[in-house]
Amino acid sequence: MVGTVSRIFQIWTGPFAARFLVACLTSSMAVLFLAAAPASAQTPDWLKGVFGDNSSSGQPANARTRDTQAAPPLNDLRPGSSPMRSDAMLGAINGAIERYSQIQAKGGWPTIPGKRTMRPGDDDERLPIVRKRLAATGDLRSGGSNSYSFDGELEAAVRRYQERHGLRVSGRVDPATIQAMNIPVEVRVNQLKLNYQRVDQLIGQQVEPRYVMVNVAGFQLEAVYQNIVELRHRVIAGKPGRQTPEVKAAIRALNFFPYWRVPDSVATLDLIPRLRKEPEYLVKEQIKVLSGAFNGPVLDASTIDWTSADATRIKFRQEPGTQNALGLVRLDMPNEHGVYMHDTPMKPLFGQRARDFSAGCVRVQDVFDLAAWIGRDEPGMDRKRIDEILAGGNAVDVVLKMPVPVYFTYITAWAEQDGLVAFRPDIYGRDGSRDVAGDHDPDAPPLPHQASALAP
Repeated sequence: MVGTVSRIFQIWTGPFAARFLVACLTSSMAVLFLAAAPASAQTPDWLKGVFGDNSSSGQPANARTRDTQAAPPLNDLRPGSSPMRSDAMLGAINGAIERYSQIQAKGGWPTIPGKRTMRPGDDDERLPIVRKRLAATGDLRSGGSNSYSFDGELEAAVRRYQERHGLRVSGRVDPATIQAMNIPVEVRVNQLKLNYQRVDQLIGQQVEPRYVMVNVAGFQLEAVYQNIVELRHRVIAGKPGRQTPEVKAAIRALNFFPYWRVPDSVATLDLIPRLRKEPEYLVKEQIKVLSGAFNGPVLDASTIDWTSADATRIKFRQEPGTQNALGLVRLDMPNEHGVYMHDTPMKPLFGQRARDFSAGCVRVQDVFDLAAWIGRDEPGMDRKRIDEILAGGNAVDVVLKMPVPVYFTYITAWAEQDGLVAFRPDIYGRDGSRDVAGDHDPDAPPLPHQASALAP
């Protein structure tokens, strides 16, 4: 209806009036999708009030969307069994460099003007440009045309483009999608070359027969054995102000029902400011205040003046349990940055495409499957044993006799052997180009304050 009215008005009064009419008749809505949490890690009560109870469908019963077609489930993990850290990946990236260099030699792709969203069913004078842009990279498979109508074929092409660029897959040409489409081809070529070097450097190190690799920029993890990916997991990484560093370490222990010893930085920036407004938060989240050190005597929190509290003089320790910010297991990997991998009670956040919410550590979806994979060479340590530990509810530390190497990396562009080329926003600005620096999708569901605070 909007597209038809817009086209008639365009004929009567020209493009400007048509744009004005569309802007007046359209609006956007955010949709919140939830990932189901296992019974062993319930969502805290304060988070249920914001997200609602988790369900197997991953979507609240009262969720509504402007679009007639529901958003598809996330499909943002790499396919296949070939690791990111492999010669096969280098060959695929090199092929992508050649393809994009050919596009560059032919003059690149057109720039889409304006930021106004184009939706399926709309008529818009920019749609022929969008078609040419998507045809240039093969997302629109029938080639470009001069049609002003946003039809089903174009919507499918937009969805393909959004998925391989890590954008919210809506089928709409929204501001975030326009911004990504307008990145010049020469910038994409340079980005592919830079990431080729990053993968090459990883291969240049000794490639162990068994290891875990986290791609922070891609928000995903690969567990690799004999050059075959045996597990992939979605992860949550550090927010731009508290970046997850690049790390080479080894997983040396599995800590079930861990304490969370709140780092001074989190205490200063997050916890103490919160306690000034909500001192009862300590009781609700089972956090104790200690004098001087994490093994110091417990203090009476009601006697502390939070307006002048100093995180260098007091420490905070959260008790084990489902409310614990580390969830029910921590993967201990000693390193100079003090980061590690762990479970989380905030499992709905795995339903977001951009997952930069932590204070630097890496939270892993379905982490107990990964823990079983890590511990499978240890006597008596398998998924059944892990389930028994979780059912028991007591702290258990499993020290690995065979530590597993782990790499935290930062890969913002890669390619698959079937020709698919994937890009991700440069969330930390490490690619050296303002064009690819990632902004959050302006139409994405808003996150509660609690979702990003007080978490490692």
